[in-house]
Amino acid sequence: MSDEAISIEKLQELIMRGPFNQWLNFTTVSAGKDGVEIKAAWREEWVVHPERRFTHGGILAAIVDVAADYAIAARIGRPVPTIDLRVDYHKAAMPGDITAKARVVRLGGQFSTAEAYLYDTEGALVASGRGTYFTAAPK
Repeated sequence: MSDEAISIEKLQELIMRGPFNQWLNFTTVSAGKDGVEIKAAWREEWVVHPERRFTHGGILAAIVDVAADYAIAARIGRPVPTIDLRVDYHKAAMPGDITAKARVVRLGGQFSTAEAYLYDTEGALVASGRGTYFTAAPK
């Protein structure tokens, strides 16, 4: 495990390797030892209720998971599998990009914990969560 974070460009490259992450259209805003900030570009397909136009909670949970995972990846140089994830929803996320700010809570040799906070275009907290990830070195 490294005490140095990877570059924004390298983290962006890691995030965008997966088709699901490409669909969520993530942009890495910042990456460092203290955490990451990524933005998910709005998609009409996120709408769960056509009349009220709020974002499906599963999309928000996915963004929490990706942000927390890649906060760890910024420290160890690779994404890791999710073991457990808990998400809290604070208010409806209306159409617009979502900004995720994530940080590592505990970096361990086997298991690590990270948390993420999601903000709408107005800067209001829409969801937050914490995940446990399997960080043992691949065999």
